[in-house]
Amino acid sequence: MGDTLEFNNIHTEVKGSWNDGRLRFSKQSLVYKSHKTGKVDSIPAPELSAAQWRRVCVGHGIKLATSTGHVYRYDGFRDTVRELAFFKANYKVELAEKDMCVKGWNWGTAKFTGSLLSFDVNDSPVFEIPLASVSQCATGKNEVTVEFHQNDDAEVSLMEVRFYVPPNTGDDGSDPVEAFAQNVLSKADVIQATGDAVCIFKELQCLTPRGRYDIRIYPTFLHLHGKTFDYKIPYTTVLRLFLLPHKDQRQMFFVISLDPPIKQGQTRYHFLILLFSKDEELSLALNMSEDEVEKRYEGKLSKNMSGSLYEIVSRVMKALVNRKITVPGNFQGHSGSQCITCAYKASSGLLYPLERGFIYVHKPPVHLRFEEISCVNFARGTTTTRSFDFEIETKQNNQYTFSNIEREEYGKLFDFVNAKKLNIKNRGIKEGMKGADGYSDSDEDQHDAYLERMKEEGKIREEGDGSDESEGDSDESFNPGEEDDDVPEEYDSNASVSDSEADDADSEDEGKKKKPEKKPKKVVKEKKERKPRKEKKVKDPGAPKRPMSAYMLWLNGNRERIKSENPGISVTEISKKAGEMWKQLSKDRKEEWDRKAEEAKKQYEKAMKEYRETNGSKHTLILLESKKKKRSYVFKI
Repeated sequence: MGDTLEFNNIHTEVKGSWNDGRLRFSKQSLVYKSHKTGKVDSIPAPELSAAQWRRVCVGHGIKLATSTGHVYRYDGFRDTVRELAFFKANYKVELAEKDMCVKGWNWGTAKFTGSLLSFDVNDSPVFEIPLASVSQCATGKNEVTVEFHQNDDAEVSLMEVRFYVPPNTGDDGSDPVEAFAQNVLSKADVIQATGDAVCIFKELQCLTPRGRYDIRIYPTFLHLHGKTFDYKIPYTTVLRLFLLPHKDQRQMFFVISLDPPIKQGQTRYHFLILLFSKDEELSLALNMSEDEVEKRYEGKLSKNMSGSLYEIVSRVMKALVNRKITVPGNFQGHSGSQCITCAYKASSGLLYPLERGFIYVHKPPVHLRFEEISCVNFARGTTTTRSFDFEIETKQNNQYTFSNIEREEYGKLFDFVNAKKLNIKNRGIKEGMKGADGYSDSDEDQHDAYLERMKEEGKIREEGDGSDESEGDSDESFNPGEEDDDVPEEYDSNASVSDSEADDADSEDEGKKKKPEKKPKKVVKEKKERKPRKEKKVKDPGAPKRPMSAYMLWLNGNRERIKSENPGISVTEISKKAGEMWKQLSKDRKEEWDRKAEEAKKQYEKAMKEYRETNGSKHTLILLESKKKKRSYVFKI
């Protein structure tokens, strides 16, 4: 198998929920990376003290113990993987086979091994409890109740387990119930505000959850105290720390990523976001002696600190949580800032391209790692050609759309995504457009269909009213791919390719001379065609009006209903909504409106026939065209 072994779809239990990941054995270390959170467990080979191979409910599993007292359990192996002689050869640790007890007995021995409580019967484990999952431990007469942290991702949760402890079992006269409880509490993730806080930060501005909070820093957890709500956040739930400069260069975001999140009623907050002004200064004295600070934090903190408020908060959090702080990388936007202004869902915010992912601040906050991204797409803006949308699709088939990004940011963002080797949709099209004024569309069929429908409605209105010349112009400006400065580039590149396939160099020169002549011809032709088109629209005002199509008849009959069902809807939104409703209309309903349109057409033809017989011979139409005002007038004689 070589120097490394790697296994996918290996899962580990986290507070009652299974998390999948990838496990890699190498000569130097064992590394497990969670697919859900990206969190990495790294076990140096010299620290490995014991290993067990055992059958579990689904397949087989490995239990690893380290010299530092940590215990790791990974399940999901197949039986064929048991050829881990690699284990003994590289780690000098025997991979012992251990069977679980399945007798169903409820009387046994409780063993505390590091951070694990094992309940054994005849030296075979029945079940094991990771003490980090324990939220509270209560004692009674000859009884200990262990309560557990709840995980919202788990469909079924274990709430508590009760142990009966026989009396008078302690040889030294100590209470066995209290001894059992102390063993649990020594490794449990229990929030107890024992003693004073290490330090307190007063009235910090918090964006999520929104408000002003006093933040009390304890050795094992963080306490947010506000006017209405209190939150206690164990450091074990902190995944990552981010320090992000605001675009205005006067403020800083400090973001704490949490898993599991904190809850306020039914609302869950996966991120704690603090906002600081760069001008705020603070002098802080830790509530510890200098020797304690040096011993516990090994130079990361000092008893007395002073400086910018955001620097002190981030420094204290980094030392207590023991996590690195992520800052923006080398990305620089068009304005020189390290973020991009955009909108996500209903709110505007800032998108930060990082070295290993993207983070959006702030409502709602989003963090996407590169490894969970399936592809990205640069899409045409839906409201104006001055902006574009940046879409991210994850491997879990979730899509995130960051809209209203200024067009000037396109080149910088495209270069960044390309350098990170992310999969880009329609890569060839985008590289051809890079630096141009157009953008590809994420869903071209849908937008083009909408565009065609609007053009058809415009034609119908033109035929019915004899005016409405603005529709064609608005459609042209909506399509960013038809701008004048793009057309020459496309013609030049096509000309060089097609001419290179010609017979000889002379024909190439002729081809290159002829090609540019087509462009002014095309433009002139379009301008010439528009003038006679205006003349064709001029007709006798007394003539019968052309009939409306089935769609327009249906729209006129349902316009008021659409307005009442969607209060405050704009005119353009009415057309869009109506188009969607027309598509969803049943075939029978459409046939009903098609019959009405056919009847209207027959009435029009009949009226037109009568008009030509009676009025057409009596009147002579005279067309006068004013060159100054560019208008046409019709007179009957």
